[in-house]
Amino acid sequence: MDTQVFFIEGDGIGPEVWAAARPVLDAAVAASYGETRRLNWVELLAGEKAFAETGEYLPQETLETLRGARLAMKGPLTTPVGKGFRSLNVTMRRTLDLYACIRPVRYIEGVESPLKHPEKVDMVVFRENTEDVYAGIEFASGSDEARRLIAFLHDELGADVDSASGVGIKPISKFRSQRLVRQAIDFALATKRESVTLVHKGNIMKYTEGAFRGWGYELAEAEYSGRVRLADQPAEQGPVLMKDCIADAMFQNALLYPEMYDVLATTNLNGDYLSDALAAQVGGLGLAPGVNMGDTLALFEPTHGTAPAIAGKDIANPGSLILSGAMMLEHAGMPEAARCVRQAMNSVIIGKQVTVDLASQIPGARTLGCAAFAELLLKAVQGMGRLGASPQTPA
Repeated sequence: MDTQVFFIEGDGIGPEVWAAARPVLDAAVAASYGETRRLNWVELLAGEKAFAETGEYLPQETLETLRGARLAMKGPLTTPVGKGFRSLNVTMRRTLDLYACIRPVRYIEGVESPLKHPEKVDMVVFRENTEDVYAGIEFASGSDEARRLIAFLHDELGADVDSASGVGIKPISKFRSQRLVRQAIDFALATKRESVTLVHKGNIMKYTEGAFRGWGYELAEAEYSGRVRLADQPAEQGPVLMKDCIADAMFQNALLYPEMYDVLATTNLNGDYLSDALAAQVGGLGLAPGVNMGDTLALFEPTHGTAPAIAGKDIANPGSLILSGAMMLEHAGMPEAARCVRQAMNSVIIGKQVTVDLASQIPGARTLGCAAFAELLLKAVQGMGRLGASPQTPA
């Protein structure tokens, strides 16, 4: 049976990590299912490659195809800082309504960590993806739009904003907040996680992030009675505990008491900061997978950027894209292949043959280029098939 996966190669190091990742994922499917399952890759254009071929960075054909798709993967896409076009990543998420950014953060044995006990880190971050200050509603200092908005705030609402300010809007809605929290709770129940923590800054931003917290609790009580309990309720009220944490306290607690946290549900900006900080606790973005999901489409991608400074030098770490591919395999109903990929990654890292970003953290490690690291992973995956090793063994 073929499983269709649309893919976007990406910019910067995108072509290199794609060339590294795709054979590993194909081999994991073959090792796990023989000839009964296969990935059917279909390329779509976006980013610099799309502009070179079509004159558009995000062709309408790509968006229309993805609207009808279930599975897709992409490499990192270029986003200029402070000028040029708006973020392609944000545009895709909003246009395709990929409202949940899901980032699992789990320690991989053999990777050096700044924590004394990184093995205690096992969290999944659910970040709302379509609103907050990332909604893209902002206006440059001195622009006519900024002046008009500042004047309205002053004249109609009595708000004192410096006339030379750049301004942005932070929308947080009940509907978008609750559908994100619903995904987080459903995931916790399905995977037998113990808690869902609402991360917010509601003590200061009471009507946006405070509302996010309130709507989260409201949803839990209305839709998950007997399955989700609150902190003041006994365990018999439900297997999943719903709690909340102020965002700045969450950063501290993630370092001091990571074992206290399981599934995190949070707003867009908090989630961006928090997921990257958590990734640093277990090896960095080079090994941090992720997916942006809507109600139908799941778009799996690495969590790092295009890294133009190292593009074409064969030193990029393809681990984030490969582990995102493992998430894709699991989502597509191929858990054995997903475990196969993770086992291979674990074995190669324990063997201390890694890319330069990891070698700098692992004493005695041998540094490999992107292609050589992927080749080692490929051999590990193929070896499982040849030796009859069971990919069902948990990573």
